[in-house]
Amino acid sequence: MAVYQYHAREAGTGRQVHGSIDASSEQTAMAALRGRHLYVLSLREKEVTARTVRRSVRLMDLAAFTRQLASMLDAGLTIPQALQTLSTETASRALQKVTRGVLKEIDSGESFSGALQKHPEVFSRLYVNMVDAGERGGILPDILARLATYSENTQRLRSKVRSAMMYPAIVSLVAIAVVSFLLVQVVPTFSNIYQEQKIPLPAFTQFVISLADSLKANILYYTGALAGLLIGFFSFIRTSGGRAWWDAFKLKIPIFGPLFHKLALSRFARTTSSLLHSGVPILEVLNVVSATVNNLQMENALKQTALRIERGDTLSGALSAYPIFPPIILRMIAAGEQGGAIDTMLEKVSDYMDEELEQALAALTSLIEPVLIIFLGVMIGGMVLAMFLPVFDMVNHVR
Repeated sequence: MAVYQYHAREAGTGRQVHGSIDASSEQTAMAALRGRHLYVLSLREKEVTARTVRRSVRLMDLAAFTRQLASMLDAGLTIPQALQTLSTETASRALQKVTRGVLKEIDSGESFSGALQKHPEVFSRLYVNMVDAGERGGILPDILARLATYSENTQRLRSKVRSAMMYPAIVSLVAIAVVSFLLVQVVPTFSNIYQEQKIPLPAFTQFVISLADSLKANILYYTGALAGLLIGFFSFIRTSGGRAWWDAFKLKIPIFGPLFHKLALSRFARTTSSLLHSGVPILEVLNVVSATVNNLQMENALKQTALRIERGDTLSGALSAYPIFPPIILRMIAAGEQGGAIDTMLEKVSDYMDEELEQALAALTSLIEPVLIIFLGVMIGGMVLAMFLPVFDMVNHVR
């Protein structure tokens, strides 16, 4: 299905109308609009930009598309026949449009991998390289099935990491909102009462009241400063120097640093294993993987590793020069090299890192929940205590 934008005139009233309609072709859209008693003045297919496609095509949509394509090819369908079917049955509209574009490229004589390469907003270098290897080796259904499994595992791991990070983020936001509400709305009420009654205030209470007065009087400045800091931070880490600093810093953050490290190692091992199993040369593998690990330190290490291998070094020997790769992984890769099954060993490495990551996430979740509860209790309880300290002092004076 495609989206068509139309400019038409109503048959009965003559009023001009604009809108959009979903249809499988321009003729179908025209017929549907005539059925609504509209005289079509103009009709064109809505363009889908690369940014829109990138945002609309989820990894799970791509995994399902790849799995269905592998099954169809394995059943004996040709690539054009399978793509023609998927161009109407795929759930994602953006992916439907991209599939139709790929089909047109193939009809004009382009290879499947070459057609995919013209849509980098959806199909990564990893995807294109594995498809190219599958075409050359005559094992495209097997490669596509492996790609689908890779995408599913990546999405599953990403979802677990996102879920683990989501809980502390939500609780922290709630804590900030509650504390801000207390400071802006509740504390000033107590402050006015104490001022009217001329009750002497303890130092802690005075501090909280001064903080509330400052926040209430300058909330727009504080909000603007916070927004400016966030915008500046994200702009900084998009620069080459900023990204290098941030990627190095992420690995050193207490508690969360090992998680980022394990995630990068798992991505490296699984991607390398998939490409080697597909028959992609090791130097091309390292160039592709360096662009997918999402960590500049590891990316630079892999690029240097490719140069060392080109000079005759082994993969395990070249990787051993960089501390970002732990000894246990290097030993497993060396064992795979000696046995001639490095792709299988790297797959075991990725499974091992996934298990390590899942255990770390489970431990983090169980640890962070009581820490956040204690944090909330201290923050809110401290403010409540600050507001009632003068009352307790006043009762003691009366006694």
